[in-house]
Amino acid sequence: MRLLFDQNLSPRLKRKLEGLFPGSLHVRDVGLAAAEDLALWEYAKGHGLTIISKDSDFRQLSFALGQPPKVVWIQSGNCSTSEIESLLRDRFADLKEFHEDREGAFLALS
Repeated sequence: MRLLFDQNLSPRLKRKLEGLFPGSLHVRDVGLAAAEDLALWEYAKGHGLTIISKDSDFRQLSFALGQPPKVVWIQSGNCSTSEIESLLRDRFADLKEFHEDREGAFLALS
């Protein structure tokens, strides 16, 4: 599973989680740091990426447009990059199952 980390998540997550999610990108890597949500949506859709964000707008897009792309919404409020990294590591099995589910479009993690 390749992730596209949204601008509200640290670009360091890409490096820290490379072993679990090889080939993942941060929006900064592809010139989309200041882009509108729909531009990120289209980029992720066109490149087979799962969007990971703390932005509830992607949740709404997921419900309105379906997948692809799939969306992972981090529901943790104000938390550190290390806490998000731990969450993603701890929930790897759930993320893998979500990725393999042909019907699933949205996953909330907290």
